[in-house]
Amino acid sequence: MKAAILRDFGSPLVIEDIADPKLGTGEVIVDVVAAPVLSYANEVFSGARQYLLPTPVVPGCGAIGRVREVGPDATRLKIGDWVFCDPTVRSRDNALMPDITLQGWSARGDGGKKLQQYFRDGPFAERFRVPTENAIPIGNLEPTNAGHWCAINTLLIAYGGLLAMDFKAGETLLVSGATGNFGSATILTALAMGARAVIAPGRNTHILSDLTRRFGERVIPVHLTGDPVADGSALMQASPAPIDAVLDFLPPSVPASVARTAIMAVRPYGRAVLMGGVGMLGGEDLALPYPWIMRNNISILGQWMYRPEAVTGMVGLIRSGLLDLSHYALTEFPLEKANEAVIHAAANPGPFKLTTVRPTP
Repeated sequence: MKAAILRDFGSPLVIEDIADPKLGTGEVIVDVVAAPVLSYANEVFSGARQYLLPTPVVPGCGAIGRVREVGPDATRLKIGDWVFCDPTVRSRDNALMPDITLQGWSARGDGGKKLQQYFRDGPFAERFRVPTENAIPIGNLEPTNAGHWCAINTLLIAYGGLLAMDFKAGETLLVSGATGNFGSATILTALAMGARAVIAPGRNTHILSDLTRRFGERVIPVHLTGDPVADGSALMQASPAPIDAVLDFLPPSVPASVARTAIMAVRPYGRAVLMGGVGMLGGEDLALPYPWIMRNNISILGQWMYRPEAVTGMVGLIRSGLLDLSHYALTEFPLEKANEAVIHAAANPGPFKLTTVRPTP
C-alpha cells in the first residue's frame, strides 16, 4: 500500500509503498478515505514542537474511512462500515488512569510512549490499524462527503470540554480564545447543544464579525483591550445572563492574565474548564484567588481531549442537523501531494478552514 512517511524531523514526507498492516485481536483495519492535516503539522514534522513521535513513522491524527477487516472480538462492526478513527488511543489495563497516545501524532508520558510502540503509524496511508474501540461507526456516507466529516477531529475536543463541564441547554457560555480553531469549534458545538448565548472575547475584529455573521445574535462578541479590569467588566456587562461556564482554549503565547480575567467573569457556583496552552512557554502563573474560588463555590477542571463516548454524541449532533459541517471550507489533496497539503494547512489556519489528504478515492 502507499503511505506518506516522515523519515526524520525536518525532512519532507516521502510517498512510497510499504507493507499492509496486519490484523490482531482487538483491532480493526480501515481503508482511509480522508484524513485531516492540522494547521500546525509543519511544526510537528519539522521538530519545532518536539512532540514524542518516533521516526520513521506514518503520521496523521484521526481519519474517516471504511472497515476493511475486523478482529474476532468485534461483535457489531462489519466490513464496509463507515467509521471515524479516533486518534486518542487509551491503554486497556488501567481503567482508572489510562495512558494515552495520539496515534501517528504524539504521546503522553512513559506509558503513552510504550503504547505508541505498537499503535504507532497514523492515517496518511491507504490503510491503517486501530484498536477496535477507536473505529466508531458514523453511518452511511457519500465518499465525497468524507472530507467534511474530518472536521469532527477538532469539534470533538471542543465537545470534550463542554461534556466535562456538564454544559446544559439554556446556559450561557464564555469561550476564552473564541477566535481560534478550537474556540470557534466550541461556539459551533455549544450552539448546537442549545446554548442561550455564547460570549466571544477577542482582539481580531474580522473573526469576531464573521462569528456573528455565521451564528447571529446568540453569539456576543467582546473586543478585548488588555486591561483586566475593563475587560472583566465588559464581559459581564455584555452577557444577557450570568455566565454559567467558561471554556478556555487560549494558546501558549497569551499571558495568564487574559485567562484569569475570563475565568473570573463566571457567576457564583459557575464552572471553568481549561484546555488551552497558557503557561506552556513560561510566564506568570494563572494565580486565581483562593478566597474567590472557595466562597463562590467555583469548579475548575483541566481536560485533555475527550471521553470515548463523545464521538457518538458528536455524530448525533451532526446527523440530527443541529451541527452543520458545511461551515468548514474544505481543501483536499491526494496522498501523493501530502507535502503540498501540509504547506496549504500552515498557510490557511484559522476558524472553519479544513485541509485533508485522500489516500483512497
